[in-house]
Amino acid sequence: MLQNKTISFIGGGNMGTALMRGIIQSKAARPENIICTDIRESQLERLHNELGVKTMTDNIAAVKAADIIIYAVKPQILPKVLAETAEGLNMDKLIISIAAGVSLTAIESKLNKQLRLIRVMPNICASVGMSASAIAAGRHIQADDIKLSKKILDSVGETILIGENDLMDAITGLSGSGPAYIFLIIDAMADAGVKVGLSRRDSLALAAQTVSGAAQMMLKTGKHPGQLKDQVTSPGGTAIAGLHTLEKGGLRTTIINAVEAATNRSRELGKIIEDNFRNSK
Repeated sequence: MLQNKTISFIGGGNMGTALMRGIIQSKAARPENIICTDIRESQLERLHNELGVKTMTDNIAAVKAADIIIYAVKPQILPKVLAETAEGLNMDKLIISIAAGVSLTAIESKLNKQLRLIRVMPNICASVGMSASAIAAGRHIQADDIKLSKKILDSVGETILIGENDLMDAITGLSGSGPAYIFLIIDAMADAGVKVGLSRRDSLALAAQTVSGAAQMMLKTGKHPGQLKDQVTSPGGTAIAGLHTLEKGGLRTTIINAVEAATNRSRELGKIIEDNFRNSK
């Protein structure tokens, strides 16, 4: 599907690099069909040597050469980059933005033309091929655009399709910020292991593998986490004693509140970013 497409990444930072590596390792596209631009020549040299992709500093040339353009730059830089490359954008090209907090509506307003726009939200786990990603489609997409976007994101994890304005903040609060919550849980479990006599190294290894294994068990069996939780607990046993303490401490409510707080903060930051975005030259 992507084999005959030229893909240009505008920005070769962490997320852009993760996506390029995933696309190449999954053989979704060949390195010679991928172009990456960046202001850092040292980064471009590294990407060319490591991944075999074409590199350049000319954003306009990269856009004009591409069938699919992925804007992998920070939101505060996106307005400038869009203005710079606007002349090369048209309905023949699929345009994907991973800029956090910038809606498709804002991008359309900035460019003031009909374009095939997709907004995506991967997370940091894309760097190890385990991202939980979401896709929001613009008004003028064509039949295969979602499939093409999903193919790209599926190379670094799992992907869902959502609506645009009302749900992307929720995605940010849940899966975008989610790795931070899980890292905290793993850290706390490791602290607990040390408290009850295990070494720090063993505690971290056991905690991380327990979280990873539990997630894989749920995904592979298709069972509700409540069902799997019940499989671990036995009358008067250790797991139910631990679960009682977690429920008594309000863990479930705290996690719900954390996702809600992150979602609300995403909305607040999004408004600031979009105001700056619209007011930028």
